[in-house]
Amino acid sequence: MWLRNSAFLVGVLLVAGISCSRKVDSEPQEYGAVRKGRRVEVTMTEYEPAFRNTMKGWREFFHPGVSKIRDIYPYPYGTLNKEYMQWNMMENHPSDGVDKVIEYSNHRWKGVEDINMKIIPRAYIVWVEPWHGGKDKDPSNPDDLNGQHWPEGIPPQTSPYKNVPGEWTCYLEEADSLTPITGGYFDPAFPERVTAFVEKLGKAWDNDPRVAYVEMGIIGEWGEHHDPDISTYWPPHDEPEHVHNRTWIEGIEKTLGDAFTKAFKNKKVMVRYAYEFKDYDFGIYWDSWSIDEEIDRGYNEMLALGDRWKTQVIGGEITWGWGSLKLKGLKGLEGCLADEETRTLVMEQVRNLHCNHLGGVTWADFNNEEFLEHLAEVQKAMGYRYVLDKASYPARINNGKDLKIDFSLVNTGSSPFYYSWPVEVSLIDPQSHEKVWGGILNDVDIASWMPGENWSVEEERYLQAPEKYEVKGSLPLEGVQSGKYILALSILDPAGNLPSVRFANTNYIEGGYTVLGYIGVDCDIDEYQLDESLFFDIQSDKTLRYEIQK
Repeated sequence: MWLRNSAFLVGVLLVAGISCSRKVDSEPQEYGAVRKGRRVEVTMTEYEPAFRNTMKGWREFFHPGVSKIRDIYPYPYGTLNKEYMQWNMMENHPSDGVDKVIEYSNHRWKGVEDINMKIIPRAYIVWVEPWHGGKDKDPSNPDDLNGQHWPEGIPPQTSPYKNVPGEWTCYLEEADSLTPITGGYFDPAFPERVTAFVEKLGKAWDNDPRVAYVEMGIIGEWGEHHDPDISTYWPPHDEPEHVHNRTWIEGIEKTLGDAFTKAFKNKKVMVRYAYEFKDYDFGIYWDSWSIDEEIDRGYNEMLALGDRWKTQVIGGEITWGWGSLKLKGLKGLEGCLADEETRTLVMEQVRNLHCNHLGGVTWADFNNEEFLEHLAEVQKAMGYRYVLDKASYPARINNGKDLKIDFSLVNTGSSPFYYSWPVEVSLIDPQSHEKVWGGILNDVDIASWMPGENWSVEEERYLQAPEKYEVKGSLPLEGVQSGKYILALSILDPAGNLPSVRFANTNYIEGGYTVLGYIGVDCDIDEYQLDESLFFDIQSDKTLRYEIQK
């Protein structure tokens, strides 16, 4: 069994790579490490299956106190978990400090770092409005998401419907479609209060390594920016026409846009609709993926954002309970992906919108083999997928000299990785597989490694093929004992500087390392190619984790 890296970082971090690009070669190749002159030339082959990789792919959802954690948790491709965070549990009184946000976050996200999961939090107030069949919060479960979670000082909304019953089983009779709503989002104190609240969220989450991305939320049912709407750009969801202080909140777009821009300098922020917040640089969570009725309001509006996906996250969920998916009789994610027409549409939208992650997998049956095949197909397309092609390094390196390395790769996924995490070159002990030395390649920005564009459904490829990126780096070697080592590449999570993002290649060993070949330190060796029996299946590696500062 491979051992986790636990040794020391000795290298002084000086010079590192220049990235450039050229077109992709499509010829398959095998792993090999051959000495040519003073250098070793490495060829690598792609790891073909889908696999779990950090901050991408199938996104989970967990209802605290209601959902049961399965024995196989985390799920086959899950590295992201959506967390709906009730406003009044994080701040109930205006005097509550950021420590309350942190305390509740710690309570809800306990242990995620140990299974290498990241959180996408969405603060919200109303789960489902009572006039849409919503039910009260379960008093025996303090973390229950149901009900309304208004903080002190903001009175709840008045109902636009009459005859509100005690049972939450039906839509109610509408009183009229013109009467404004008072309280809640429309209370005069709300803009100032929400601005202060978002500031606290930023102080709690913007530097929290558990947080992957932040969904704006807050307004509307589930925090999905409808009922009421953010703006009048599009017709209202539940009324014949927009009514001031009923179907939309005047000024809230600027209030929230300014607040989230100021509060989050490090984490990517996502909003519900692409046609809103156009004056801000936010990503999108489209929670009606692949539904025909949302093609214009969702898909086409997102396409109109152009290259926004290159720097901002696109995600969402597949929701089969309404619209065209319901009319087809599709049930669950299994049914949606089993339907060839729907699955093809999902793949087309994932590829053209450059989708990073999708929800809907939480309730799935992972004993369904056909479903697992479909799940893997979409997982492989979502997010980034960095495939190394070739590498070159010196056959021998002496202490006090620079280790000069170069490698090339392509991103065969649909999106970039959205943060500039460091690439490390390391020496691995051939027996224990522990890291004995490592150095960071400066000026290498993994967020700049882009996928292709313009997806062809017929040809199942990007017509604008992804570029091949070439990286050249040089690192000074000091303090390493003479001997034979394995040279490896890894992409580190800054939270603990542990390997996290994996390259999609077969020459992998447990713990997050893509291994290139043997190298001699202060000595000559006569073997460079690794025996493939040393390689570990990427998807089977569940040892990855990160650290949070206490």
